Amino acid sequence: MLSRRRHVYFAMMGICLVLFVLAWGVVRFWSIPAAVGMCVVAMIIPPVAAMVANRRGPDDRWWDDPSGDPQSDEWWDELDGKKPPKT
Repeated sequence: MLSRRRHVYFAMMGICLVLFVLAWGVVRFWSIPAAVGMCVVAMIIPPVAAMVANRRGPDDRWWDDPSGDPQSDEWWDELDGKKPPKT
């Protein structure tokens, strides 16, 4: 899942760069408003790409999920302040 999200992220960022380069390298000679519109679209892509790349997948482990290892989970719970430290 991570690999797929990474590929989608890089594809979206590549499209963003292509839009910028085409807008000011080619399209501006024919239409400044079209070039500005392409840049506006390119400006919206990076935040969306970041959301796609950081989206939680169904198989992803996150910081608050138990790992299944009792000793590790106990240690993380202690660090997170969920349980008092052992004495």
